[in-house]
Amino acid sequence: MDKKTTGIVATIVAVLLCGCPGLCLCLFGAWAATGSMPYTTEYGGYTGAGTVPSYLGFVGLCLALIFIAIPIVVGVMTLRKKPEPAVSFNEPLPPAA
Repeated sequence: MDKKTTGIVATIVAVLLCGCPGLCLCLFGAWAATGSMPYTTEYGGYTGAGTVPSYLGFVGLCLALIFIAIPIVVGVMTLRKKPEPAVSFNEPLPPAA
């Protein structure tokens, strides 16, 4: 495979493994950050209920931004066109004087 195909494959893999979970985490983080995400637990016959603390939502949003940024960075780094070198080292040497 050439470099461009490898870059495209790496970008698609990064989107599937980091971008999609990052978007889902962003939704749940925004929901939890509003303070309206309920939970219920049951252990040993006792039931508890409440809402998820909003700071956990903000942590989720920060992690989501990192996860969303990873495919963008991978795409830019692998698919950018690198400049060609200006000097070619394959030219013959000039004769000695």
